[in-house]
Amino acid sequence: MKIKPENGYILVEPVEEKVKKGGIILPDTATKERSELGKVIAVGEGYWSNGIFIKPTVKKGDTVLFGKYDAKIVKVGEKDCYFIEAKDILARIENFTIR
Repeated sequence: MKIKPENGYILVEPVEEKVKKGGIILPDTATKERSELGKVIAVGEGYWSNGIFIKPTVKKGDTVLFGKYDAKIVKVGEKDCYFIEAKDILARIENFTIR
């Protein structure tokens, strides 16, 4: 299935960190909270704000940080992915590796 976001939306696949803080092993139910990190799968063209057209600054393949509750969950194939408005992207993370 191919999804192309419209306007200022960005499609993001969640990235789960594998490292537990302090070496504590958490039960599976404690780690089911929405991810705040994700890999950009697709980017919309942009959106209008006060008569100015704004293009998203992220591109496919970037790792981004976003607010937990700013995302709308969609099912893409077997995976849960997020639609996020470009203005809700908090940061682009460079040199990100899962430990």
